[in-house]
Amino acid sequence: MKKFSNKSKENILIFCPSIEEGGVEKNLINVSNYLSNYFKVTLLTANKDKIKYFKSKIKFIAPSSNFFNKKKRILKSFICLYLFFINIKSKKFSILSFQSNIFAIILAIFCRKKIIIRSNTSPHFYAKNIFKRVLFSFFFRYADKIVVNSEEFKKEFFKYFNVLPIRIYNPIEAQSIIKKKMNIKKRQVIYTKKDSLKVLTIGRLVKQKDHMTILKAINLIKHERKLELLIIGKGSEKNNLNNYIKENSLDNYVKIIDYQNNIYPYLSKSDLFVLSSLYEGLPNVLIEALSSGVKIISSNCKSGPREILKQGKLGRLFKIGDYKELAKLISKTKIPYKKKPIRDKRFDFHSNLSEYKKLLLSL
Repeated sequence: MKKFSNKSKENILIFCPSIEEGGVEKNLINVSNYLSNYFKVTLLTANKDKIKYFKSKIKFIAPSSNFFNKKKRILKSFICLYLFFINIKSKKFSILSFQSNIFAIILAIFCRKKIIIRSNTSPHFYAKNIFKRVLFSFFFRYADKIVVNSEEFKKEFFKYFNVLPIRIYNPIEAQSIIKKKMNIKKRQVIYTKKDSLKVLTIGRLVKQKDHMTILKAINLIKHERKLELLIIGKGSEKNNLNNYIKENSLDNYVKIIDYQNNIYPYLSKSDLFVLSSLYEGLPNVLIEALSSGVKIISSNCKSGPREILKQGKLGRLFKIGDYKELAKLISKTKIPYKKKPIRDKRFDFHSNLSEYKKLLLSL
């Protein structure tokens, strides 16, 4: 491994065309800011609006306007290729890709650069198509290192692409920082019913997150016990979710609010956190829920939830899309209870971030 010298920092290009809201983006911010202490970091993205989350020492390359902020990822990827060729002058740099990995690999091949890619989603969902499997297998062999964020993910990746990646868990902040975030007061009223079971779910409002399963479960038991559901997120499925809420008279039970940068005040006021995803990589929000001490119910999707929850010891698991089973689990949740935050060493902030530094120095 190379010895690091502060006097001659190496150049790292971080490639992430679309910075949205969620676990991937939190990890991007943490990794980028951490690496900027050891490397000359350039971040290439089509999201001009996200510069505020990154340290000033990071060179931020993005379009001059906010026009592309909410455009589709494929368009943003092409925009980033264009931005690369008109902005990147340095001859010596390595690439760390957080998204659109095929684009990044093509860029690395063309420029003859070393590249580390980070895969965020289990291939169990997107690689069942034989054409996609062959295509991804071909390109992944050109990556110098591949990072995934769970052991199950690592096995799935090898199964589909015959490439063995490196596992680096998602980092979670120190408990002292989490406590400070929990104590930040929110102006808006989160829950309104006294003695109700306060249920929370957080995630982009897209089909992958399958919020409809939670709504169906709540609809089944809305007359059985006093409860409230808060959904935090935004996305293309919001209208469908709102239509279901209206059609089933769930207005008094369900509330949807936009994505929040600090979710801990919401976790601290909730009794139960539910994840209903069809597929994941390693859902950050489950690790955050554990750190808050809230009870957890999660779909047993690939990959991550079962591993995070230690095969169901740290939270209940249900079959993907089974809203009847989920309804039973929600209904059986007992309150009140004393919250016991779980600090899992697997997700230590500094040790996991340092693994990225070691990988880059090994290229």
